[in-house]
Amino acid sequence: MSTPKLPDAPKPLPAEVFDSHCHLDIMVGNRQASSGDPVAQAAQAARTSVEGILDEARAVGVTRLVTIGYDLPSSRWNAETAALHADVYAGVAIHPNEAHASTPETLAEIERLARLPHVRAVGETGLDYYRDWASKEDQHASFRAHIEIAKRTGKALVIHDREAHDDVLRVLAEEGAPDVVVFHSFSGDAEMAKRCVTAGYFMSFSGPVTYKNAAYLREAARVAPRELMLVETDAPYLPPTPHRGKPNAPYLIPLTLRCLAEVKETDLAELAGAVSANGETVFGSW
Repeated sequence: MSTPKLPDAPKPLPAEVFDSHCHLDIMVGNRQASSGDPVAQAAQAARTSVEGILDEARAVGVTRLVTIGYDLPSSRWNAETAALHADVYAGVAIHPNEAHASTPETLAEIERLARLPHVRAVGETGLDYYRDWASKEDQHASFRAHIEIAKRTGKALVIHDREAHDDVLRVLAEEGAPDVVVFHSFSGDAEMAKRCVTAGYFMSFSGPVTYKNAAYLREAARVAPRELMLVETDAPYLPPTPHRGKPNAPYLIPLTLRCLAEVKETDLAELAGAVSANGETVFGSW
């Protein structure tokens, strides 16, 4: 079987930036992709490594990244990997689709991991009404528990919000949001962006902002002030145009960032600088 051809590298950025959300463990095959996950299968068939991912990203100006957990094994792996690489930080959490696994014992282990110095985020957590893999009751309980963990540990809260905008904002208001909140792969419209601006929440934009049918995301990006913007891949998922359907990776960040700079009618290097500064605000200095 031939190795799949991954997307070509884009033109390097004029200033350094970072990927605020990816899944290194899936990309390198630590979690074996299922037959129902062809994008992850293709990424794993390319036989990449963490070092290779970092080298490819650095070549285009993406010098740092945050690898995000979605269950206990991935959270442990990401924490261990971040400890080995100076340019990698980790997030740890139970994904809302796995909320039925948020037992007291599991949450205690997530909190222990969150206290490690190279773990800088509690996430991804939140609500997902698109899939019914976990009940809303379990999702809400897990989300509220993660909010409290983020507050106790002083780490950023990274939110997965899929078709659940109103409830996510309501739960944050009811629980009292942590000091730093990030909406990963922001999926709301301009009105949702305005609500996040009012609350001081960061919005992290990913590949879909480049899609032809996602004008609402570009409108949201216009509303978002530079001081509340991040950029991410969610690799190996959500690649930017023109690579839909192929595996994503941190080295494709320049395509998304260039789109955002055009949407906001701002200088690319200045936006890269703002996003990098925001990254240090969210995740701490590197």
